[in-house]
Amino acid sequence: MDFTVVIPARYASTRFPGKPLADIVGKPMIQHVYERSLQSNASQVVIATDDERIEKVAKSFGAKVCMTRSDHPSGTDRLQEVAEQLGLSDSAVVVNVQGDEPLVPPVIINQVAENLAAQSDASIATLSESIEHLEILLNPNSVKVLTDVNGLALYFSRAPIPWPRDAFNKQQPSQMPTDFPWQRHIGIYAYKVELLNKYVQWVPTALEDTECLEQLRAMWYGERIHVASAIESPPPGIDTPQDLEKLVKYLNALH
Repeated sequence: MDFTVVIPARYASTRFPGKPLADIVGKPMIQHVYERSLQSNASQVVIATDDERIEKVAKSFGAKVCMTRSDHPSGTDRLQEVAEQLGLSDSAVVVNVQGDEPLVPPVIINQVAENLAAQSDASIATLSESIEHLEILLNPNSVKVLTDVNGLALYFSRAPIPWPRDAFNKQQPSQMPTDFPWQRHIGIYAYKVELLNKYVQWVPTALEDTECLEQLRAMWYGERIHVASAIESPPPGIDTPQDLEKLVKYLNALH
């Protein structure tokens, strides 16, 4: 199917300023994301940024770049501006690939686009994977997601959801509770441009601001999000300089 990949990239990250340009074994992080996105079935891949430093580096390795406004409250808002600049129709599909996922598997980019096309009840599609370790369940940088029987999201949170009451009743366990299939959200989305055009007209909500999760804006206004298990699990994204150090050590060990 035909779809466009957009990679939002901001320089002014609160937890990791300049993150898209951080070096990973000789290439900036954003180049790793871009090259993996090119391996998908996307008809085009675009980097969306409001920073001239990122634009310059992206163009140096041949990327198509859309310069966007600097006042977007979220990456999804930035996505809509790109879709407008590109002249995409309401029915066009846009896949948002996070700029801090340098090892994103191309196969899941295709998966999330195809999942959206197959859904009649959802206007957004995304992915998840099982949580196997207590450290990830408790880590606020690892977003958790709950779905209903049809794979439609009930809620996303940085907290452990559902809360394992009995396991945490007296004290935090030393091992992962095994009484529920907890899911980690993988931050990749597919949207129809029609949804993006509605999204930017909605006022950001207290729920979105509290959790710092932009997908909660769409849910607040009644849109459904389909969540499927990723057919290939990517390594966690890079949220902090410490995450980057772990990734670089991992990649160096492969060579």
